[in-house]
Amino acid sequence: MTAHHEISATGRVITVSNSFGREVRLRRLYRHGGGRLFVVPLDHSVSDGPITSKARGVNHLVAQLANNGVDAIVLHKGSIRHVDHRWFTRTSLIVHLSASTVHAPDPDAKYLVGSVEEALRIGADAVSVHVNLGSTDEAQQVRDLGTVSDACDRWNVPLLVMIYPRGPRIDNPKDPELVAHAATLAADLGADIVKTPYTGTVEEMADVVRACPIPIIVAGGPRLAGTGAVLSYVDEVVEAGVSGLAMGRNVFQAADPGGLARRIADRLHRTRDLSLRGSDRLEVASG
Repeated sequence: MTAHHEISATGRVITVSNSFGREVRLRRLYRHGGGRLFVVPLDHSVSDGPITSKARGVNHLVAQLANNGVDAIVLHKGSIRHVDHRWFTRTSLIVHLSASTVHAPDPDAKYLVGSVEEALRIGADAVSVHVNLGSTDEAQQVRDLGTVSDACDRWNVPLLVMIYPRGPRIDNPKDPELVAHAATLAADLGADIVKTPYTGTVEEMADVVRACPIPIIVAGGPRLAGTGAVLSYVDEVVEAGVSGLAMGRNVFQAADPGGLARRIADRLHRTRDLSLRGSDRLEVASG
């Protein structure tokens, strides 16, 4: 498959596949402009347990995010059954194909629980898989990544790889060399976008970004102490030249997830998408 190259709004070279279907889906992900991607993963309910109350379920949360500038939301296939499809005219859907729980003998072992074909039947714009580089189950996770990558090429579906240095032989999961290796592995095995940890400094992360041939978005990390800390973190990673941010718990555990999402989106995109405001806004149901 041939490809051509374009310069993004951030000055970064992006490889664009000449496959019409894959290119259309990639463009949908970057729906709010500015050259950066804002993703909110909501797959934590499988690994950690409920992330919303019964009174305000996942549909309410997705509505808040979709109406406030989030480019894409990551969900497992079953969660989508409880979400109004109309929200995905305002944001993109990434179906997560990996799973494990904190209760497993090895929580770092990730297993495929869905397929690319299944995600397409649901209506996904992209799929994601999780790989823990250095885990005792690394071999299976890398094989699974290869399998999903092949299916993504067959069906022209963008692939987001969430890859972390994590396991018994990993002393420092933010080691720049390890993070760069993780990002390169994802790119070499067919990822379109890679999500990795932030190394901790602008200079180190900038080196990782320069070494990777595909866009890097950084993980939001553990819970930060308030809105100010979250926004400072956003500004710092943008300075490092990353192509976006995937922030889960710091958004969905906030007192006002929609309000915080809007402030993060404004920082990442630098311009507001006015189509998300005003009379054409979809009203959120209480359920």
